[in-house]
Amino acid sequence: MSQVFSRGFCLFCVLLVSLTPARADRIKDLASVAGMRDNQLVGYGLVVGLDGSGDKVNQVFYTEQSLKNMLSQLGVVVPDGIRLKPKNVAAVMVHAKLPPFIKKGQKIDVTVSSVGNAKSLRGGTLLMAPLKGIDGQVYAIAQGDLVVGGLGVAGDDGSSVTINIPSVGRIPKGAIVERPIRNSLGQAGTFTLNLYTADFTTASRMSNAINQQFGLGTAKAIDPVSVEVMAPRDNLQRVEFLSMVENLTLEPGEAAARVVINSRTGTVVISNMVRVTPAAVAHGSLVVTITEDQLVSQPIAPFTNRATTEIVQDTQIEVEQEQNRMFVFEPGVDLNDIVRAVNQVGAAPGDLVAILEALKEAGALRAELVVI
Repeated sequence: MSQVFSRGFCLFCVLLVSLTPARADRIKDLASVAGMRDNQLVGYGLVVGLDGSGDKVNQVFYTEQSLKNMLSQLGVVVPDGIRLKPKNVAAVMVHAKLPPFIKKGQKIDVTVSSVGNAKSLRGGTLLMAPLKGIDGQVYAIAQGDLVVGGLGVAGDDGSSVTINIPSVGRIPKGAIVERPIRNSLGQAGTFTLNLYTADFTTASRMSNAINQQFGLGTAKAIDPVSVEVMAPRDNLQRVEFLSMVENLTLEPGEAAARVVINSRTGTVVISNMVRVTPAAVAHGSLVVTITEDQLVSQPIAPFTNRATTEIVQDTQIEVEQEQNRMFVFEPGVDLNDIVRAVNQVGAAPGDLVAILEALKEAGALRAELVVI
């Protein structure tokens, strides 16, 4: 009985492995629903309570002006001709992202950045600052204590130590949403899925996967980026429908053959579809070593009376040329063959870049060479 059970279990496992797609991705990992995006918010405010690290008002005039305006709104009148010179106030810009479908009364994170010459915002508190969208409407109100990861310390002699950036801070859940973004998701009778990476094959396979699940004509690929999907007539069914759509799996199309080279760091990334036509590569290098030593020249008899002790330079130059630097690419070799051939000759990242550029110039590299 145990042997029969084990054999049946093994056969079941084999069937599972054979039926599982080799590389199936969910639609939610490949595309997003049009209209579901963040909206940028920005505002201006004052940070108070700083330990003498605020703006120098004799250099940043708008900090003093903003403070006077705020005090006047709170019923405090500053006489004309009286200058405010607080060292614990800093003018800041506040920005945040308003997520889609967020509701009134929910909270979002904000980032606060100094726009004057404040040395540090550590220990400060942001006073009520309205956050506006591109249309000029106020969508959130920010206020709260700052969390600053940077640190700056200065001495009387001018020496200073700075860790990270002390003039930027964050307020987790520091803004309350006052106006939600109107969203017309599916109001036109259709949803649009926008692929993160444009690809004709992936767009076609995505529409086919949706049609196989919900029926022919449910989805159609408009272009290599967008797939249009019919929305249910009942508004209450649209959330459940999108939940089923985004969890469908498909095998995306293979990316175009591309070799990306970072010229600053020497990093080389080769995609899986890179191919090389028959080519012979010879990449030699010379290693020149120059060594200088100081030797002491001590006179010996009978020259001790007329000669003196001297220090002379002893220079030795060695030139070494590495061997076994030639290899041959056979027709249609893939990524593994390229990496293996280069590793066998001990090529460094800089050597690999030179080899790939030479192969591209010779027309033997079947890939796009991108240098960043």
